[in-house]
Amino acid sequence: MEKTEKRIEELREQINYHNYRYYVLDSPEISDAEYDALMAELRRLEEEHPQLITPESPTQRVGAAPVEAFGVVEHLVPLLSLANVFSYDELLAWHRRASNLIPGRSMDFVCELKLDGLAVALTYSDGRLATGATRGDGYRGEDITQNLRTIRSIPLSLRKDAPKKFEVRGEVYLSKAGFEKLNEERAREGQPLFANPRNAAAGSVRQLDPRITVKRPLDIYIYALGWAEGNVPPTHWETLEYLKSLGFKMSPYNAYVTDIGEVENYHRHWLEERENIEFETDGIVIKINSLDLQRQLGVVGHDPRWAVAYKFPAIQATTRLLDIGISVGRTGSLNPFAILEPVSVGGVTIKQAALHNEEDIRRKDIRIGDTVIVQRAGEVIPQVVGPVVSKRSGEERIFVMPSRCPACGGEVVKPQGEAVARCINTSCPAQIYELLTHFVSRPAMDIDGIGEKLAAALLNSGLIKDVADLYPLRKHDLAALERMGEKSAANVINAIERSKDRPLFRVIFALGIRHVGAETAELLASHFGDMDGLVKASEEELLSVPTIGPKIADSIHLFFREEANLKVIEKLRKAGVRLQEEAAKAKELPLVGQEFVVTGRLEDFPRSETEARIKELGGAVVSSVTRKTTFLVVGADPGSKLEKARALGTRLLSEEEFLHLLEEANK
Repeated sequence: MEKTEKRIEELREQINYHNYRYYVLDSPEISDAEYDALMAELRRLEEEHPQLITPESPTQRVGAAPVEAFGVVEHLVPLLSLANVFSYDELLAWHRRASNLIPGRSMDFVCELKLDGLAVALTYSDGRLATGATRGDGYRGEDITQNLRTIRSIPLSLRKDAPKKFEVRGEVYLSKAGFEKLNEERAREGQPLFANPRNAAAGSVRQLDPRITVKRPLDIYIYALGWAEGNVPPTHWETLEYLKSLGFKMSPYNAYVTDIGEVENYHRHWLEERENIEFETDGIVIKINSLDLQRQLGVVGHDPRWAVAYKFPAIQATTRLLDIGISVGRTGSLNPFAILEPVSVGGVTIKQAALHNEEDIRRKDIRIGDTVIVQRAGEVIPQVVGPVVSKRSGEERIFVMPSRCPACGGEVVKPQGEAVARCINTSCPAQIYELLTHFVSRPAMDIDGIGEKLAAALLNSGLIKDVADLYPLRKHDLAALERMGEKSAANVINAIERSKDRPLFRVIFALGIRHVGAETAELLASHFGDMDGLVKASEEELLSVPTIGPKIADSIHLFFREEANLKVIEKLRKAGVRLQEEAAKAKELPLVGQEFVVTGRLEDFPRSETEARIKELGGAVVSSVTRKTTFLVVGADPGSKLEKARALGTRLLSEEEFLHLLEEANK
């Protein structure tokens, strides 16, 4: 008994501490599943030893005490929490207990998704919002009326046939998108990040200054009528429909079901679809539909007998971040990942998790050695949500991205304005496969016969280490590969040989320079005339090319700074690949250096033909008007581009003037 008493006291202390962090500080240290496990153990011990139950036990109260700074609201009808079940067998046991208390009475149910937000009570008097309060301890909550008035989905006044005085209950929440946006803003401002949408919502509605609350994208779903003066519908489902007719926002996921088997189907469906819901949910709530039966069943302790929460398997847990490793993606991206002390999340043991990128690690202030919250996103990909800062010992280490690629030793760069660091070595073994399949594709070098399987076989056999190694290949090299006959090998060798005479812009595009698509490659080829001119171009010279902005110029400049990339180009040259424009040099074309935008409908040419004619004469066609735009060609029914061009002083061409320009250019 002494050991049991000691364990009960330990559990109460732990739960009270975590209640304080969760409800008051909005900064939890453990996952919901870990909290539920502590509470379940305490409930079990108290049920086995009822003489040890005290009024101060966490099992005898709901939530946490209100913050006095807000003022206190007394709940006329207690705003209680729900008991939890975690399996279909436990759900059936809850159903049997309720059925035994009302023998011979049939039951139907309302199923609702359990929002991970903040429960509130809204009281209306004479059709106007009078008070809004938090759950608090279930009997007394914080008066947060002014903050709740900022949530646009909460009606401030109702139509005249609403009850004279009544209270509705709902859940204030942040959508997943709203949560991400809020954390991004806090990161930019150097503020600590919220751990999850529930804490973000709680922190938002409990601001002492409503001007802060109004800036946050809060929403609410009403889920119950607390009490009302006058007659109310006889069932919960009809009550929800009535409240909806008064102007309250209801969850579109609510469902009326007739038996407990349908409840299980509802639970199974949303367990599979939970990642497609716009808000966080950790289970469903089942309520007996008849309000008369609800009154008969009443409350046991602090949990209503007529409702229960059927929780989803846990998707979060806490563990220790042992180290941060680096994997190199096929596009050269350096992707940090967490090496974790093994932990079970939703029945799966997790040893590694995603960390996205260096900026995300900085934004969340994740450090090696931290206790971290781990989540299985989409039930598949584990990720680190954030650190538990209060558990730091001072020995944690700040992560630093390596300056050399761990796969090849090449230079690592992070272009300005981008979140991802990259290896720019085109011969990097971690990214050569994707580059090779791009190099041989139809828009690039168009080498027929080299598909994904042959590309993989060439790399795995060691026949090639970079794209330029394709050109010294001989028929007997390919014929030795599995499933490659003499005739197929000969066809591939012939296709490689034909590719040597592709236009310069195709070669530039094939190199896989970041941000350089086929159209940009065509402009570069026209402007510089040969590969040497492009390789030696300064950033200023690159910026002088129409449509080339700082991001593209920086990417090209970095690419040609990498020695391994220059070696590939030299190997292409020695192999006989054409690295210059044809005899009619692009610089001789009449519209070189001029940038065109077309808006509206042209009578004589379809849009595609108009753009083709401009390109044939060396001009560039872009989609939006900027200060670099030379001409805006204006057809019938022009859009907003015309206004922007006028504001920037861009020269405007009517269709007639444009045709005249083409005639002059062709002379």
